[in-house]
Amino acid sequence: MNVLQSLDPATGELVWEGEITGPESISATLQRARQAFPHWAALSAEARVDAGRRFKTVLEARKTTIAETISRETGKPLWESHAEVASMIGKVDISIAAQAERAGERRSVTPFGEAVLRHRPHGVMAVLGPFNFPGHLPNGHIVPALLAGNTVIFKPSEMTPATGVAMADAWAEAGLPEGVFQLVHGARETGETLLAQDIDGLLFTGSAAAGAHFRRTFADRPAVILALELGGNNPLVAWDGEVEEAASIVIQSAFVTTGQRCSCARRLIVPDNAFGEKLIQAVDYLATHLAIGAWNERPEPYIGPLISDAASASAKARFKRLTDRGARTIHPFASLEGRSAAFVTPGIADVTGLAVPDEEIFAPILQVSRVFDFDAAIATANQTRFGLSAGLITGDDILWQRFLLESRAGVVNRNRPTTGAAGSMPFGGIGESGNHRPSAYYAADYCAYPVASFEAESAAGNRDALAGVLRP
Repeated sequence: MNVLQSLDPATGELVWEGEITGPESISATLQRARQAFPHWAALSAEARVDAGRRFKTVLEARKTTIAETISRETGKPLWESHAEVASMIGKVDISIAAQAERAGERRSVTPFGEAVLRHRPHGVMAVLGPFNFPGHLPNGHIVPALLAGNTVIFKPSEMTPATGVAMADAWAEAGLPEGVFQLVHGARETGETLLAQDIDGLLFTGSAAAGAHFRRTFADRPAVILALELGGNNPLVAWDGEVEEAASIVIQSAFVTTGQRCSCARRLIVPDNAFGEKLIQAVDYLATHLAIGAWNERPEPYIGPLISDAASASAKARFKRLTDRGARTIHPFASLEGRSAAFVTPGIADVTGLAVPDEEIFAPILQVSRVFDFDAAIATANQTRFGLSAGLITGDDILWQRFLLESRAGVVNRNRPTTGAAGSMPFGGIGESGNHRPSAYYAADYCAYPVASFEAESAAGNRDALAGVLRP
C-alpha cells in the first residue's frame, strides 16, 4: 500500500502513519457523500445545531490530547496548540450565530401573502486543510458547511494527517450520519483526484499559488463555489509611540508561529528618523532573545521549528536571495545550533531602496524599509499584489483614519499585531490573498445560497391581474 507519514519536525520522530486514499476510494467517498446529502440537508436546522454542539462537547473532553497531536505534527509550542483547540471549540457557537444571522430564514408580509428568504446548502463540499493551523482553519470551513446542510470531504495537509484523524474521530463521536463527514489522505495527487470529482464546492486555506491554480482549474466549472483564503506579503507601518511597546507588536506580528501565519507581517515600514532606528534596534534585541524550542520543553518556548527541514532550506534560500540583491542583514536567519534543521532564528533584513520580490516567505523573516514621510509609507505598504492584513502603530488619529481609508487589505489593525483576528469577524483579503469570500464569521455566506420565494396560500386573484387586457 502507499503509506503517508507525518513526522515531528523537532525530532524527526514518527507521529502518524496511514494509507493514502486511492482514486477508487475517493470516488466511493464522493458517492457516499452524495447519497448522504439529501437526508442531512432535509434535517431541521436545530438538529444540525445539536450535532455541532455534540462535536463541541467532544472537543472539550479531548482538548489536551488534540493539542498534543497538533504540537507533535507542527512543532508548535503547546501553549499555542491549546489556543488553537480553544478556537475550534469557540467556532461552534460562533458559527451557529453566524448561520442564524447571515443564512437564516426571513419572512415579510405582502399584499398577496409572504415574501420569504431561505438558504439552501450547495451539496458536497471539499475542504483542503493547511499545515500551520491544521485544526482551526479547516474547522472554520467544516463547521459552517455542516450546519448549513452540506456534506464534507476533508483532506488534511499531508504534513498533519493525525490532526485530521482526531477531527474525524470527534465528529464520529458526535454521531453524524454515515457519509456526512469523511476523510481522505494524501498529497497533491489526492487533492487533484478529489477536485476532479463531481463536487459542489471547494473551501481552501493555503498559498496564493495554489489558489491561482484552483481558479484556473474551475474556470469552466462555474457551478462549483470556491472560497479561497490565501497568503499575504503583509505590511506593518510603525510610525510613532513608545519604542518597546511598538517593538513587541512587531515581534508578535512577524515571528509568532515561527512566521507560519498567513497574516504575519512580512514587511516593516518605519520613518527614516531616530524613532525608526531605535525601533529596529529594539526589534533586533527582542528577536535575539526569543525563546525557541520543542513543543514539550519547559519553560515553554515562544516559537518552535518550521514545519520541516525542506521548509527551512527553502526559507534560507529566499533570505540569501534578498542579501544577494543588496539587503543588509540586521539579524541573521540561520539554523539553531544543536537542533534539527527545521529550527531557525528569526531573520531581519533592511531592503530600503531595493527591488525585492513581492512574495510571501512563510517563515520568520522580516524585511525593513525606511521611508521619508507618511505618503511614502502608505505607498510602500500598498506596493503588493496581496491584500490580506496590514497594521499601523501610531497614536495619531488622523494618520490612522488615512491609513484605514487608503490601505488595501481585508484586516487592518491599529496598535495591535497584524495577526490579530476574531472568529466573530470576517477574515479574508483582496488581490492575490483571496477571492472576495472571507471566512470566519462570513463563512456562512459561502456555505449556502439564498432562495427568494413569493408565496400565497391560494392562486385566487391572479386572474384579476389580466382584467381589461385580454381580447375576445
